Amino acid sequence: MTAPEIKQEIEQTRERLGQTVEELAARADVKARAKAKAGQVSRQVSRQVSRSPFVQRRWPLAAAAAGVLVAGSVVVWRWRKT
Repeated sequence: MTAPEIKQEIEQTRERLGQTVEELAARADVKARAKAKAGQVSRQVSRQVSRSPFVQRRWPLAAAAAGVLVAGSVVVWRWRKT
């Protein structure tokens, strides 16, 4: 093997080693990986919930029920106050 071939092989080895170190560092950063996974799961869940036919059909009913509950609470509160 000649000197230029050896130098070229050394450069290629350094490059591969650098890539390997970067990959290992990315795998070792558990906090960043966990944040990325949590964000991905959160987006996936919100998409599924918003597309759910149950949520789309029941939304007006839930809003009406909440309104009745608030109105009833106000009536009871005023009745107890007097």
